[in-house]
Amino acid sequence: MSLRLYDTGTRDIRPFVPLTAGKAGVYVCGATPQAAPHIGHMRSGVTYDLLFRWLVASGYEVTFVRNVTDVDDKIINVAAESDRPWFAVAEANQRVFNRGYDELGCLPPTVEPRATGHVPEMIMLMRRLIDDGHAYNVGNDVYFDVMSWSGRYGSLSNQRLDSMRAAGDSVGDDAKRDPRDFALWKGAKPGEPSWETPWGPGRPGWHLECSAMATKYLGPAFDIHGGGVDLIFPHHENELAQSTAAGDEFARYWIHNGLLSVGGEKMSKSIGNVVLLTDLLERARPVEVRYYLGSAHYRSKIDYSDEALHDAAAAYQRIEAFVVRAVEMAGRVEPGTPPQAFADAMNDDLGVPQALAVIHESVREGNTALTAGDKDVVVRVLGELRAMLDVLGIDPLAPQWEGAGDDLTEVVDALVAVAIEQRQAARARKDYAAADAIRDRLTAAGILIEDTPRGPRWELKRS
Repeated sequence: MSLRLYDTGTRDIRPFVPLTAGKAGVYVCGATPQAAPHIGHMRSGVTYDLLFRWLVASGYEVTFVRNVTDVDDKIINVAAESDRPWFAVAEANQRVFNRGYDELGCLPPTVEPRATGHVPEMIMLMRRLIDDGHAYNVGNDVYFDVMSWSGRYGSLSNQRLDSMRAAGDSVGDDAKRDPRDFALWKGAKPGEPSWETPWGPGRPGWHLECSAMATKYLGPAFDIHGGGVDLIFPHHENELAQSTAAGDEFARYWIHNGLLSVGGEKMSKSIGNVVLLTDLLERARPVEVRYYLGSAHYRSKIDYSDEALHDAAAAYQRIEAFVVRAVEMAGRVEPGTPPQAFADAMNDDLGVPQALAVIHESVREGNTALTAGDKDVVVRVLGELRAMLDVLGIDPLAPQWEGAGDDLTEVVDALVAVAIEQRQAARARKDYAAADAIRDRLTAAGILIEDTPRGPRWELKRS
């Protein structure tokens, strides 16, 4: 089975056929960094990292573009409220976003363009639209003329033009030819950032930015455009309209991830239910948070709860425990080839829940082999398992999660070994009280001892 993806534009699952054989161009709407990232932002980051990883694992040469909208009404408002420069607000929060992506093991994008660095490309796009009769300026403001594209506008969001709401722009709405027209360029206001254009100073509209950046790095036609389902309208609808009106084919597949709610409600500062990534990292390790955010199908809605996070952490720890024990028996086995069932699941619209079912079945087989002392099966399962876990970005032996560079690992191992030897000596002389005392002190220190047919083994207690 080859990769099949749900395309929002056609509203069905269809085979992925790239524009160029062996290559894939992917554009994802990234952060508008007016504040620190919440877990909904990070779910999107993990979702498209999974897509990126699976395309690479499937043999594609991937150009992955994730933009930063670093000038925006929200950023400007936060800057005014906090009496800080707008660019300082955007830069500080973008660093937090990138740190969050890194902490969750997301691969860096091929390029991460910023809106403020692509104003010349935006001016060129506006000029094309005005020259072709699809945009107009009123003073320093420039609007897209929706009626000039009325035969196609609404196709992505599956809406009728006559039922659409007016575009909610913060510029002079009274100047529009039609209330549904949206701003490509916003004329300068006192105290706001601005750039010079043939139509006067101002700053870009949100939708224009992404069209300009996507086509700069991926060309006038590219394979996949991604983002949250909340972006379908108006953002992605407007991107598609302005790009195709300018003569670009633009994205051939539109992929959208579901939202993440808390207590059944959308996260909102006004009701106080916003959960930040930092909140989750106080309750679980980063790899466990990644497991949680990526474990549901990407198109499904997730309703966050501490219990769900705890269950996800426990599920990951079962995988991790097998890997640790398998390495003790068989040594460090390199990743092999994922089982066909895993590949079929991932090829079926990134079916991560089914892929995880294959992983946990492999863990059960591996644990049975460990109990039986069947090293050959353990080696095979560990190789297959590591290949699957690598695709999902949760391999316990990957440097991201193994604690590469931790100089205390060998020291702790040696100290625990001494304690275990003392416990074994106490047991040999039938001084069980002393043996139990040693075990209790290790447990109190967060070190769990397990007696196995091949002798005692230890591991750190997980939260």
